[in-house]
Amino acid sequence: MCVTFVMATLMNRPRPRPTAPRRSAASRWRLPLLISLGLLLAALVFYGRNWRQINRYARLTYAKYTAHQLTGREKTPLLTGYTVHGIDVSSYQGRIDWPEVAEHQVRFAFIKATEGITLRDARFQRNWREARAAGVYRGAYHYFQPNYDGAQQADLFVRNVPLKAGDLPPVLDVEDPKFHDVAVMRRNVATWLRLIERHYGVRPILYTNYNFYKRHLAGHFDKYPLWLAHYEVEKPLLPRDKWIIWQHSDESHVPGIRGPVDFNVFQGNFAMLLAMRIPEKPE
Repeated sequence: MCVTFVMATLMNRPRPRPTAPRRSAASRWRLPLLISLGLLLAALVFYGRNWRQINRYARLTYAKYTAHQLTGREKTPLLTGYTVHGIDVSSYQGRIDWPEVAEHQVRFAFIKATEGITLRDARFQRNWREARAAGVYRGAYHYFQPNYDGAQQADLFVRNVPLKAGDLPPVLDVEDPKFHDVAVMRRNVATWLRLIERHYGVRPILYTNYNFYKRHLAGHFDKYPLWLAHYEVEKPLLPRDKWIIWQHSDESHVPGIRGPVDFNVFQGNFAMLLAMRIPEKPE
């Protein structure tokens, strides 16, 4: 009986589980290391493909947090290879010392006047008056809202912009991607351009950026002079016969303006810029 009891006890005792072999320190770190290397490689590939945009956003972010340190005397070197340089401004630039701007080879300026069907730039009248007094050749632009009627937007512009002989042609800024129908957007753009040309007697300039132009405007408004915004490139990717003004930077500085401003170059000499101005009306 005792033998039977002992045998039963031994048979019912839990058997020890086999012990897993201990992992070495190298094997424990292998998977996290491979994951880290994979993430690093993916980050390098992403940066390699988008380094211009990443660097640009980093500069803009840095500029935003250091804006309080600006004095209005900062100066960005002018783009080489061009002789006629200009800026475009709005109320965003605050009060501008136009005589100071004019002393630093700024030959022309396009000034925001209106937007959509109701908005008027708060500093347009001051900038319009003082730019001319400083000897800067001036033009006015309208920021186009694609979901509003083109005729109403043209009406707002002509009621607020007293263009006259000697001024540069009016400009339509078309870059807002938030529209419902590209065909409707194009019709409204065409309406604005047609009405403005009829009112002022001069063909307007169409402003847009490279990507927007390629996706939505290319081949539709070729009879209008093109002012092209294209950053982080040595030269625009569009052929030279497609554009007349290149906005090559939106983070430049010129003495007389406290903060960043858009820099532009005109494709041609100064005499060609003057030839673009609105002519005197015949008696």
